[in-house]
Amino acid sequence: MNDPSGTAGATQAVSDRAMRLASIPSFQRIDAFLNESDYARRHLMPGACDFTLGNPHHMPADRYVNALRDALTPQNDQWFAYQTNGEAAREAAAESLQRLLAVPFRPEDIYLTTGGFAAIALALKTVADPGDEVIFSLPPWFLYEPLVLEAGLVPVKVNIDTMTFDLDLGAIEAAITERTRVVIVNSPNNPTGRIYPPELLRRLADLLDEASARIGRRIYLVSDEPYNRIVFDGLRFHSPVEFYPYTLLAYSYGKTHLSPGERVGYLALPPTMPRGEGMSRAITGLQVAMGWVYPNGLMQHALPELEKFSIDIGKLQRRRDRLADALGSMGYRVRRPEGTFYLYIPTPVPDDEAFTASLARRDVFVLPGQLFETPGFFRVSLTANEDMIERSLPAFEEAMKQSRQ
Repeated sequence: MNDPSGTAGATQAVSDRAMRLASIPSFQRIDAFLNESDYARRHLMPGACDFTLGNPHHMPADRYVNALRDALTPQNDQWFAYQTNGEAAREAAAESLQRLLAVPFRPEDIYLTTGGFAAIALALKTVADPGDEVIFSLPPWFLYEPLVLEAGLVPVKVNIDTMTFDLDLGAIEAAITERTRVVIVNSPNNPTGRIYPPELLRRLADLLDEASARIGRRIYLVSDEPYNRIVFDGLRFHSPVEFYPYTLLAYSYGKTHLSPGERVGYLALPPTMPRGEGMSRAITGLQVAMGWVYPNGLMQHALPELEKFSIDIGKLQRRRDRLADALGSMGYRVRRPEGTFYLYIPTPVPDDEAFTASLARRDVFVLPGQLFETPGFFRVSLTANEDMIERSLPAFEEAMKQSRQ
């Protein structure tokens, strides 16, 4: 007999696919932290020091606001029409990549997306089929696994060297199977702040070439690099695209301008990548089929101007130095990051969640390493303002002293 009320089938109201995604342990941990923990209840209270997410804690720069305001003014009757891969935006992005990486990107190599999330998802679905394996390193950006699983792919996790924060190439090689299709690399790395050096990237390229030949199918590399302009101490950033032509580069402007709520980014394919004529057609098809993942028209119109400036990297570096020096003097083992917004620091006690909770009781909020599947660490975001940094230092010192009792 039919059950028109639907009560008998209530447990089937949500698809198995959706339930699997919602049940990912790492996903559940970050959701619980943001919505159920002390952070959710207290981080917006007056006096709280919020070092959790890469969100702004200053008013946005006038130049950024003016770029969006100018882009909002229509220049023709098609200004607010459907926008796909806008020519002016692609040209600006390609020219910027040429300057940064000395790789001759062309406008047609750029596929515009709604931020870095969509660029990564687009890359995965372009080169991998359901059941293929995707290797990424721990600690990861905590949304790699949901993106991989949503694409019907199989996540394969390996550890990094937690002393140097470098990729463990031996672990990556050991994880490769006949089903491996993608390796994800994130440099400058969130959460460690490590920029992988050229020699390491060359060795990775050689490893992937040899492994591709061994298993009889090409292994692609997805280079997640939204922080590639946020580099300290005058260092030069090197991308895997300089060493491995089978690399798909995912970029987001949300970090460069500290505006993660304004969703614009791209997927870039180096002109050195051997590809069939069908790849471009496949990518543009996916941009539509994935839910029209092109940036909205306003952000595309603004993009040529957004390419001309960034947040104040010098100010960010000074915050890094202030916190690293102060925490180091208290006894924390701080490895100074070479880029990104973050410090990733070993906790002085094994239980990182207990330690970060002790900071939260003092109104200082950081992310425990458990959220990055690397217990025994905590992450500090340098996007906190200077007042938060100074007010937090006594709490960091008290928490360190308490850990030694």
